[in-house]
Amino acid sequence: MKLDNNIAAVVTGAASGLGEATARALAERGVKVAVFDRDAEKGERVASEIGGVFAEVDVTSNEAVDAGFARAREAHGQERICVNCAGVANAVKTVGRDKQTGEIKRYPIHQFELAIQINLIGSFRVLAASAAGMVTLDPLEDGERGLIVNTASVAAQDGQIGQAAYSASKAGVLGMALPIARDLMSEGIRVNTILPGVFETPMVAMMPQNVKDALAAQVPFPKRLGRAEEYARLAVFMAENTYLNGEYVRLDGAIRMAPR
Repeated sequence: MKLDNNIAAVVTGAASGLGEATARALAERGVKVAVFDRDAEKGERVASEIGGVFAEVDVTSNEAVDAGFARAREAHGQERICVNCAGVANAVKTVGRDKQTGEIKRYPIHQFELAIQINLIGSFRVLAASAAGMVTLDPLEDGERGLIVNTASVAAQDGQIGQAAYSASKAGVLGMALPIARDLMSEGIRVNTILPGVFETPMVAMMPQNVKDALAAQVPFPKRLGRAEEYARLAVFMAENTYLNGEYVRLDGAIRMAPR
């Protein structure tokens, strides 16, 4: 797909982190970008800076997602690119003990459900709504109508202690990619997945420096945290290389996560 001002894109979680970097990278190539996020203040700022449009979207809501797409399409027309970056991370052991009392504690099921609702079902809700619009487009070269990029995580394959919910949700994102690519193959819509390792995102930025240094030291090479711009460059490459379909790529400096 040639990226220029004839192409529209929707990026979720685009007010910060991986989503923001992707929105900016696409806009730099002339793509008309709709910024989807729950953070209206940051989302409006990013959209304004890249000449895009902002929609306040909670990916767990059908109504909010539909309204977001309506706003994006009114401003830019039907999108050919959809990048799912909205997500949440939590860390709770399946069964734990209170350090002081020894009391046994079970995983709060609402936290498990929240990770699945946002990371897995939210991604599917957005991509299904986007694909329903993409199928109406005239095909480009090779019959291509659009591209969906989902964000899983290395935790989908080697989750750590306390990551049962997060790993399950991201493994679901990874697992649905190939069947969805097959679902959409006759419509010319590609589906790819990125599995980021340990990236310098707002969540990680809040960690103490010694914790960030320890995480970076676990990366074989280069020994540092990933940069959001590196994720964005991979998403752009996936858009531009039409033969890349039904695929997943670990973007992680060759890290394999230890149990903790």
